Amino acid sequence: MPNDVNRPISDPPSDAPHWHAQESSQALQILGSAATGLTRAEAATRLATHGPNRLNAAPRPGWWWRLLAQFHNLLIYTLLAAALVTFLLDDFVDAAVILGVVVINALIGFIQEGKAERALEAVHAMLASHAMVLRDGERHEIDAGDLVPGDMVLLESGSRVPADLRLLSVKNLRIDEAALTGESVPTDKDPAVVAADAPLGDRLCMAYAGTVVGVGQGSGVVVATAAQTEMGRIGSMVGGVPTLVTPLTRRLDQFARQITAVIVVVSAITFLYGYYVREMPALDMFLVVVGLAVSAIPEGLPAIVTITLAIGTATMAQHRAVVRRLPAVETLGSVSVVCTDKTGTLTKNQMTAVQLMMGDDTLSVSGSGYAPEGGFHQGDQPLDAATHTGLQGLARCALLCNDAQLHRDEAGGWTLAGDPTEGALLTLALKAGLDLAEESERTPRIDVIPFESEHRYMATLHHDHAGHVFALLKGAPERVLGLCVKDSTGLLDAATWQARMDGAAAQGQRVLALAECELPAGTRELDVAHITPRFTLLGLVGLMDPPRDEAVAAVAECQQAGIRVLMITGDHAVTAAAIGEQIGLNAGQPLTGAQIDQLDDTALGERLAQTDVVARASPEHKLRLVATLQAQGRQVAMTGDGVNDAPALKAADIGVAMGQRGTDAAREAADLVLTDDNFATIAHAVREGRTVFDNIKKALLFILPTNGGEAGVLLLAVFAGLAMPVTAGQILWINMVTSVTLALALSFEPAELGIMERPPRPMGEPLITRLLFTRIVFVSLLMVAASFGVFNWELARGSTIEVARTAVVNMLVFGELVYLFNARYFVATALRRDTLTGNPMALWASVILIVLQMLITYAPPMQALFGTAALDGTSWLLITALAAAVFLVVEAEKWVLRRQGVRSM
Repeated sequence: MPNDVNRPISDPPSDAPHWHAQESSQALQILGSAATGLTRAEAATRLATHGPNRLNAAPRPGWWWRLLAQFHNLLIYTLLAAALVTFLLDDFVDAAVILGVVVINALIGFIQEGKAERALEAVHAMLASHAMVLRDGERHEIDAGDLVPGDMVLLESGSRVPADLRLLSVKNLRIDEAALTGESVPTDKDPAVVAADAPLGDRLCMAYAGTVVGVGQGSGVVVATAAQTEMGRIGSMVGGVPTLVTPLTRRLDQFARQITAVIVVVSAITFLYGYYVREMPALDMFLVVVGLAVSAIPEGLPAIVTITLAIGTATMAQHRAVVRRLPAVETLGSVSVVCTDKTGTLTKNQMTAVQLMMGDDTLSVSGSGYAPEGGFHQGDQPLDAATHTGLQGLARCALLCNDAQLHRDEAGGWTLAGDPTEGALLTLALKAGLDLAEESERTPRIDVIPFESEHRYMATLHHDHAGHVFALLKGAPERVLGLCVKDSTGLLDAATWQARMDGAAAQGQRVLALAECELPAGTRELDVAHITPRFTLLGLVGLMDPPRDEAVAAVAECQQAGIRVLMITGDHAVTAAAIGEQIGLNAGQPLTGAQIDQLDDTALGERLAQTDVVARASPEHKLRLVATLQAQGRQVAMTGDGVNDAPALKAADIGVAMGQRGTDAAREAADLVLTDDNFATIAHAVREGRTVFDNIKKALLFILPTNGGEAGVLLLAVFAGLAMPVTAGQILWINMVTSVTLALALSFEPAELGIMERPPRPMGEPLITRLLFTRIVFVSLLMVAASFGVFNWELARGSTIEVARTAVVNMLVFGELVYLFNARYFVATALRRDTLTGNPMALWASVILIVLQMLITYAPPMQALFGTAALDGTSWLLITALAAAVFLVVEAEKWVLRRQGVRSM
């Protein structure tokens, strides 16, 4: 073999060997390496061939390009056209207002989305910076970027794996692979070969770049570096996933195209009719068409949408959900499927003892996590732990045969230092009323055999100051059972204990066995020779990462809202199914990653309909599941925390990353970050997303009838051959003051009752639904009728054209003012107690609007600027009466809809 060390290694073919299925000696031979490592010369040659062990960052657009991209929207183009038109009319103030709206909208979007995607950089940060290797048979610490295939790497506790390794030797080696597999506990490593089709989490003879050594030591040969590693492959997947357009962006683009087309067509028809049929001068008709365009363009809409999204963002932040992309706020309200991780999201990510099986008893344990809160129950009855001899013996073994430590932090919570399983056993003992210091003083530890994967147990030696010496043992149940000759009831019935163990495992519990035995007085050392079939079995402990209580309620709330919750995890199918059943999912036929590989897209879609639990899922599986659901027309939210989740987070309609335990790669690929890692926060965010979309629709429901009324007044005047009831400047005034007051107030609307009882919005549903369009047309006609009624009444009683136009301006504005309170509820009546108190912003906006209208009506400078005139009391009485009539007629229309069973628009 030494002679092969310098043999050049070729690039791996497309059918590269499954390293986990290769014997270690065979892997060394394929790689042209040896147990003593490469020579320095060969390492340098391979470095030149393969390149450094680093991932290349993809080029990113500059800040200026991202700023310009904020203007790339048809509605923004329409606004710019409106600004140009008002500028050509020498209305410089209004042109500046419209341009200001456009610029502010762009800046807010730029700031919110200013952090460019850094998912690849975050993946790079997961790679180790240094590595301990053997070169020429000697240990050297080198830059991890200089590693090459064939290098021999040494691992120790706390180190980060620098490349993908085929392990050659291990000693009590446990590696935390949660970032790649989602496993809630570190994985025990073993150099033995595994099946070629073994999923990532079951490849015990491999160590992957970016994972962390929990305990123990090991050595392995580098089989992949840089982009060829699992971490690099995931980074490539992240970079290759396109950023999706959000439903709101898609709907707004569609709306902008539609309204632009309508404005152009209507304006052209109006110009042609006025010029050729009515024989009006071309310049006059041009000014009319300009006024028509100004009246029809909802220039305040982008600002209203942005502000509504920003308010939703602030509200979500208060509920521990941080939005990274502004439109993602609304996207949450559109999702119909939430694909969620298990560990730490639906569960606490804290191992907990939930069941104790002793010789003559089975107890359940309440409480979860590392806080020593809870108790023991025999059936439905609480149990006094201090009076149960078997429980005290089991708990004492769990306490003393243990190296973990629990500490109370400054916030009053409990933190673990050590192995999660040992932490659960320590918490169990504290719940039983035992004190570590007291028990350690009464029966001090003399010696210990630490846990190693070879023998799969830990043993400690103790004495009681009275000459009695005993050993405590804990470990894998099949191993410990083989060392026991009896239990508390007498001779050990191995078949009975195996059945109890299988029953606990079927419930998703990880089972540990605890035992003790007497040793000869004076024994001062403990070695493997003492660990023979002589022990008394104290019992079995069933442990699991329990579901969060609030997650169970949140899943039920999502399901009530018509949102499917799909749990996708890297854990084993049995564990995943057990948790899924506890939180209310359809977990009867869990789907596994191996099964996904065997199904085509059609079959996968059909199989997904049969279960809500997917286990042993790899990054490719998660990506494919998202694509399959999207192909079915579903809006998909994906939660995750590991590097393995990053591609699916980016591919989903909305990616939700965990803020506490999530990796940088997951957070940077996501649209939303949960600062408390809690699924319940997603339910709150969905509620807020639906509220945001409702408020945007309410803004449309308010703005468009106003624009429709203004445009209708002009159209009716042209086609009926009447004088213009309003000027272009007056129209722009109405649009401006109502947008910055009344329409803005709708951004602060609270959620409507029953918002989480509606089904998700269909993907193809337009922004303006049939019911919404009907309401817009209906209210527009009311506005036109009221405005023309006031205009003709004023002219009939001898008022000047300026007074008549001023009356029309106020009629439109006060009609909108009362209609604001109609629009606060889609279908529910506005004749209710909280109409005036539910949204204080609506009251303040109304007061401000009234003040502004008094200024344009009575202030001489405003009269000169907008061509208005003072109104008398009679005019105000008519305007008030007609505004009240508009309010009552709309309420009557809503009553009809409620009678028809309509709940929303």
